Amino acid sequence: MTTTTKDPETLVADLALAGRAAQAELARMDDDARAAALHAAAAAIREDEAEILAANARDLAAGEQAGLSPAMLDRLKLDAARLAGVADAVDAVADLPSPVGEVISRTERPNGLVLERVRIPIGLIGIIYESRPNVTADAAALCLRSGNAALLRGGSEAVHSNRAIAAALARGLESAGVPAAAIQLMPTQDRAAVGAMLKAAGMIDMIVPRGGKGLVARVQADARVPVLAHLDGLCHTYVHSAADPAKARALAVNAKMRRTGICGAMETLLIDADFADAAGVVSDLLETGCELRGDARAQQLDPRIKPASAEDWDTEYLDAILSVAIVDDLDAAIDHIAAHGSHHTDAIVTEDTAAAERFLNEVDSAIVMLNASTQYADGGEFGLGAEIGIATGRLHARGPVALEGLTTYKWLVRGTGQARP
Repeated sequence: MTTTTKDPETLVADLALAGRAAQAELARMDDDARAAALHAAAAAIREDEAEILAANARDLAAGEQAGLSPAMLDRLKLDAARLAGVADAVDAVADLPSPVGEVISRTERPNGLVLERVRIPIGLIGIIYESRPNVTADAAALCLRSGNAALLRGGSEAVHSNRAIAAALARGLESAGVPAAAIQLMPTQDRAAVGAMLKAAGMIDMIVPRGGKGLVARVQADARVPVLAHLDGLCHTYVHSAADPAKARALAVNAKMRRTGICGAMETLLIDADFADAAGVVSDLLETGCELRGDARAQQLDPRIKPASAEDWDTEYLDAILSVAIVDDLDAAIDHIAAHGSHHTDAIVTEDTAAAERFLNEVDSAIVMLNASTQYADGGEFGLGAEIGIATGRLHARGPVALEGLTTYKWLVRGTGQARP
């Protein structure tokens, strides 16, 4: 492994050079060989269970001493069952169909030229993440299955766990003929190395941050490399005047309270002024223990609703707190989402087909839903098998990013001697 005595720029350059060479070799392997290598990596994780769990125990002890919250410690913790799940996830990615080599389109020109657009790997992907050690295996598996090399930089809280998992992955991959540099873990926790990754244009092809708002904001602000990410999950559910009351009540509670800390959790509830059971919707949420902060009209529905500040409409709570606004109609709901949303996931509840189609077509978010909980904003739920993150930008991939989102394409042009006149 590269030493840590080098300055960050040289270290990243050396790692990137090795990763790019490994990716070129990986691209020459056939699909079955890449899948077999991932199965070998999953087996190595299972074989190294004792070493990985011992490393994780060191991280947990350090985390407790550092005062990490119970929630953070739980995210960090591995046990035999969780580690088995990590290995199973690598196996599952290996069994997914690879998009590499897929012909997206094929046309034949009048002059006889045959043009194809074909999916290819992006190249070397840098992934910067925080305290979940399972991301080391998940990210490595998704990158390798799509023909990419990965340069991983995990959080300091999980440093020993990440190193143990990465070592197992490398051993398994090498046993199947994949160069070790196809999956590299940054050998230092120096924050300057993150800065060097973000500025490594021409060496790293794409950066994917996975973590809290502070991490993602820094990456998006400082990167000179293309970034695939979302900053906030300001997800809305709009209960239209023609919503079925039972659906509206069930979906509102699920969208907020199933898991409050995920990026697909609803953060603002918009209720049409003409919806007949608004009081029932807010009452159900309050009864589950959710704190509601509403505008003046929402507050009239229930005295337990607190006044919302201007800041509330732009806040991702990731907690049992919800903003509630009464809106005059569909236009007002769409306008509110455009003003305060983060282009992540927004939903409408309605039985009016015309209203539903307008919402689906006019709301500019990566995921737009009809009569469904925003908590479904997840790669696994979309049938993608796994995801490396959610993207909210307008270029390349949007929504859950899985194997296809880790590819680009090139044009293949086949001729029979055509010379342009």
